[in-house]
Amino acid sequence: MDLTALLERQKQAVLEGDAERAASLAHEAIRLGFEPARCIEEGYMAGIREVGRLWELGEYFLPELVQGADAVKAAMAVLRPRLLESGTDAQKREKIALGTVQGDIHDIGKSLVAAMLEANGFPVVDLGRDVPDDLFVEAARRGEVRILGMSALLTTTMAVQARVVRRLEEEGVRDRILVMVGGAPVTRSFAKEAGADAYASNAMEAVKEVRRLLEVRR
Repeated sequence: MDLTALLERQKQAVLEGDAERAASLAHEAIRLGFEPARCIEEGYMAGIREVGRLWELGEYFLPELVQGADAVKAAMAVLRPRLLESGTDAQKREKIALGTVQGDIHDIGKSLVAAMLEANGFPVVDLGRDVPDDLFVEAARRGEVRILGMSALLTTTMAVQARVVRRLEEEGVRDRILVMVGGAPVTRSFAKEAGADAYASNAMEAVKEVRRLLEVRR
């Protein structure tokens, strides 16, 4: 099998949400001696970008989005160790911490954002749900993550996002971190009032906003 054919099959495995086949094709790439970084970018990443495009067009739905992300993660589990061995991890990116704010136990949206970010090559630190303000502040203070993402699914908890931003300022770590907020009741205007750097209404928009934030601050 030549590289062009393999890349197309890798992309198709993601479009079909076939994690087992995606991993198998990653093993095949290694066996044939093809460059892992190229397979990631031109095969699997091309696939997840197409999944996102089809989702935005309304041709793909939540199950296809999740399955596509899982397929990429399965392939990455095979390819990333080879990249690290060679010292050419082209997918090394800034880390992102995600969590659902204190008082809110909903995490489906946050988990989907985490899956899509990871599928697009961004390492994610998942802080979980009902996350205390102190944990968000500590994530910023440690300096291991560049972006802090906060989710709120209730109108009663969305104000906590603004509270955390204030805590970051009070603790003197706001300038160390970029803040992105989202969740069903959250709006772009609220995000601005809360002092966030970005707002995302869904998982694919979150990926775009992360890219934008990192590009602006580069």
